[in-house]
Formats: sequence, structure tokens, C-alpha cells
Amino acid sequence: MIPTSTPLRLILASSSAYRKELLSRLRLPFEVAVPDLDERPLPFETPSATALRLAQAKAQAVLDRFPGSLVIGSDQVATLDGAQIGKPGNHANALCQLQTMRGREVIFHTALCLLDGRQAVATAQVEDVRTLVTVRDLPDAELDAYLRIEQPYDCAGSAKNEGLGIAILESIDTTDPTALTGLPLIALSSMLRRAGVAFFTI
Repeated sequence: MIPTSTPLRLILASSSAYRKELLSRLRLPFEVAVPDLDERPLPFETPSATALRLAQAKAQAVLDRFPGSLVIGSDQVATLDGAQIGKPGNHANALCQLQTMRGREVIFHTALCLLDGRQAVATAQVEDVRTLVTVRDLPDAELDAYLRIEQPYDCAGSAKNEGLGIAILESIDTTDPTALTGLPLIALSSMLRRAGVAFFTI
């Protein structure tokens, strides 16, 4: 475990309110710092590689600003038929996404990086948590109504599974139930434990 003489500075490298809320469930003190980087995929990069690269890049960008910290970076890429599905940004794009996805299985790659900068050489733990999501085959009118109610335009795949979006999903298959929301807490808890973080005082 981390020596009591070494105060832990845990930082979430993200602008996402969803990831902030998820991390708060672990009841560990943490700060939030927003990384500034280009999140576009590289040419010929696989979805998993994109998510892993960006998760590590976000963590590194924040560690560069706050040396000696323990930094969490995460990124999510949704894919259909191997093509990446980004955040829709507006209603028309979101409706088009859902129309394309309905009745089909979408793969979400949620990459996680825990970068430990407390030693002379920073060490990284990384993992890609896959989630398979089947979208219900719903008519345009229902998809349009859903979007107007929840407006999930900042979510890859145009649906918030933690909200009303769960009603347009047929199934979710994953080893880590919070991965789809954006931060896989089971994987993160394992990484934090390996880094010496104690969750309970006995």
C-alpha cells in the first residue's frame, strides 16, 4: 500500500461529467484536469488501437502538467462493421446513427490507462474493455422521440444506457458494467489496487 508519508494525488484526465460521476463512486479523493489533444483516429488505426492510444495520451498530457501524480485516462470508440462511430453532435446525425445501428450489434471499445508518475520513470497499466450492444429494431418515430427527450448528442452511439437510452437497447454483453458509460470501474479498481491504493481501512 502507499506509505502514509506519501500523499496520493489522483487525477482524472477527462472533461466528461459521466466519467467524473463514475469515479466518485469509488469514494477516493480525486481532481479533474482536462487534457488538450487531437482525438481524431490515425489513418489505418484499428478502433481498439485508437481508444488505447488516446487513453494513454490523455493521461500523459495531464501527468506532464502534474508530475508525481496517479492519472486516469480513458477513451471510448464505438464501431459498426469495423467503422468508427463518433459523437453525433446534433439531432440529425444522431438519428442517422440510430437508424444505421438498429437491429444490429455495435462494439464499444472503452480503453483505460492508469499512469503512475510517483517514481522516477512513470509506469502505465492499460486495458481495452469490450462491450457488445444490440440496438432494438425500432421505427424512425420512436428513435426520433427518444432523441428529442434525452438529447444524447455528446455520446458515441447516440444513446445513454444509464438513462432512457436503455429502452432502445436489446442487450448489453460486457465484463464491466460501467464500461459502456465511459469508465470501467472493475478494471480501474484492479489497476488502483496494483498501484497500492487502499479502498477500505480495516
